[in-house]
Amino acid sequence: MFKNSGDTLSVISKSILNSYAQVFFSKNQVFAIVLIIVTFFDLYAGVAGLSAVIIANTTAIILGLNNKTIMNGAYGFNALLVGLGIGIYYQPGFEFYLILIFISILTLMITISLEGIIGKYGLPYLSIPFLFGIWIVIIASRGYSALEISERGIYYLNDMFAVGGMGMVKIYEWFNNLNFPEPLRVYFKSLSAILFQYHMFAGILLAIGLIYYSRIAFFMSLLGFFAAYYFYMVIGADISELNYSYIGFNYILTAIALGGYFIVPSRNSVLWMLLLTPLVAITLSSTSVLFAQFGLSVFSLPFNIIVILFLYVLKFRESKVNTIIVVSKQLDSPELHAYTNYSYMNRFGKLPFYSMKLPFWGEWKVTQAHNGEITHQDKWKHAWDFEIFNENGSSYEGSGNKVEDYYCFDKPVVSPADGVVGEIESGLDDNEIGNVDLQNNWGNSVVIKHGEKLYSQLSHLKKDSLLVSQGQVVKQGEIIGYCGNSGRSPYPHLHFQFQSDQAIGSKTIDYPFSSLISRDNNDFKFDTISNPVKNALVSNLVSEDTLKKAFNFVPGNEIEFKTDQDNSSTIIWNIESDIYNNTYIICRSTGDKAWFNNIGDVFYFTYYQGSTNSLLYMFYLSAFKVPLSYYKNMIITDSFPLNVYPNKALLVLQDFIIPFHKFLVADYSLEYYKNDNAINNKKITLKSSVNFGIANRTISKFDFTIIAGKSGIEKLECGQNNTQIVATRIY
Repeated sequence: MFKNSGDTLSVISKSILNSYAQVFFSKNQVFAIVLIIVTFFDLYAGVAGLSAVIIANTTAIILGLNNKTIMNGAYGFNALLVGLGIGIYYQPGFEFYLILIFISILTLMITISLEGIIGKYGLPYLSIPFLFGIWIVIIASRGYSALEISERGIYYLNDMFAVGGMGMVKIYEWFNNLNFPEPLRVYFKSLSAILFQYHMFAGILLAIGLIYYSRIAFFMSLLGFFAAYYFYMVIGADISELNYSYIGFNYILTAIALGGYFIVPSRNSVLWMLLLTPLVAITLSSTSVLFAQFGLSVFSLPFNIIVILFLYVLKFRESKVNTIIVVSKQLDSPELHAYTNYSYMNRFGKLPFYSMKLPFWGEWKVTQAHNGEITHQDKWKHAWDFEIFNENGSSYEGSGNKVEDYYCFDKPVVSPADGVVGEIESGLDDNEIGNVDLQNNWGNSVVIKHGEKLYSQLSHLKKDSLLVSQGQVVKQGEIIGYCGNSGRSPYPHLHFQFQSDQAIGSKTIDYPFSSLISRDNNDFKFDTISNPVKNALVSNLVSEDTLKKAFNFVPGNEIEFKTDQDNSSTIIWNIESDIYNNTYIICRSTGDKAWFNNIGDVFYFTYYQGSTNSLLYMFYLSAFKVPLSYYKNMIITDSFPLNVYPNKALLVLQDFIIPFHKFLVADYSLEYYKNDNAINNKKITLKSSVNFGIANRTISKFDFTIIAGKSGIEKLECGQNNTQIVATRIY
């Protein structure tokens, strides 16, 4: 189970903190400590809650459940809520703690069961186990004469005095007597009611902790609560319903859950959260009446119903709707969800599921693009014609009267991606120059299936040049045949299109190419995705061996640097991967991590966690995206997720309004500067710069030089504000 008792204690301590933080969808340990303090405003409730967490998590460990899930607090927070609830309602005693032990274990069992039942649909079980647990105790206790109802909550001054003497009483009275508007007072008390506290002091402390954990979560909690408060006023509902046990916390939790935790924060997540608020109100009112017949409170039932229903409904969408994005990888921070989504959409948001490469080798020219002047129209409008031109702008040599005069004739045509060969036509003659075959429009052609309703078609191929047969599996870049002049083709060229079925000449679909290089004179441009336009000179990205080796970070490898600031010590990076095969670089001394992907022809970082003063942070900035090729003077641009923004004060301000407006700038550019072709010691120099700013105003600027050699990254030079750091690789 564990190697030693130290491991067990570490798991238990982390599980306790995270169990508290999970009540607010958090893993922030500072916030967790604030929550623990608030629960102990009622000493006996605090003890009951803490005991319930320890019992549930220890039982989970004994049962051999997943350690990571235990440490994340997923098995403990519902037991915590049950412990706090019955700790408030009942007087402490032997009988009470006996019940507490067994209901904590039962709540854990319900949690695990719901994890399997609801979890298989990809839905959270939220606080449903807590509801079952506390309802079971309340109903059962009606027959337990040894359990006495507590009256402690009636005399809060006595409770405060028991916790901290007169000093605590004065603090409590000062906060409670603050001249806040009534809606705001109800908000703070509703916030505290999540932990079964019902006073301003606890609510204000929780609000401060919530701001520390997440500015977005705090902002959403305000929006959700006040939307509900004024909805009650508009429809003439009993506003005291929000005051009774302050179950208005249902609106707070719903707003946090849908405003930024399960849904990426945006204008649309705010809109949907506000639209769902009346549904929470209606559900709360109706269930309160129903449960009152049994002498039970609805507690968090309305929040659970609406959040789970909405997330379930979103799973039935038939098309990808970018107006509301469900969080795919839980980062336990609304800010990270917002910033990583911004970055992802800018970098990869339009990337198709299948990466398609140009269907040829070398550089070709687009002579007809989408919505062409001659043939690419109507249902065949999404297509391209490609030819080869020389530097003088001619597509042929000599007189151009023979097909053999054309540069593209008899050149290899390759598969744009992995697939299976579908329909083919191969026996049609190549036309003499100027003639066309109107009876066989597409000429010799191959259709390749790449995925469901995704096919590519390559047409006007040379007679009897096809190297594939129907049903054959082909790989990306594998030769299919050779460019010809068959079909409706007056001169040799390659016609290419994407389509949704396997018949030759089917209706075209709009689908882009990936990792494309375009050239204008000697200026090269890299596009992650592209629909090439007419007259563009295009080619696939050609990898450069030196850069491929330099950025080939393999799990298990170790990289060691020394800096000019401290030659006496070294910086060691290890390359590791997690159970999901996510690869990252970790600094051995600081624990900083930088996650990355290498897709063969492009290296890019995806996420950074750690200090903004470390060498790994500098490398993350300097090599944020590096196509593994060399095109002199080519400029690569990108933008960072804002969580790495160095000015934390500005970042806090951005946190509050990121769902509506992004005003901070974190831009990246990379230049292919120098290629030293020395035979025995080839080196490539890359220069990159990073600009952190507000709109068009620069706040902080970094300049980097990366020198790659035959053994990898040899040197990293970092410059900021006249400060220069040079890190040299140690072999």
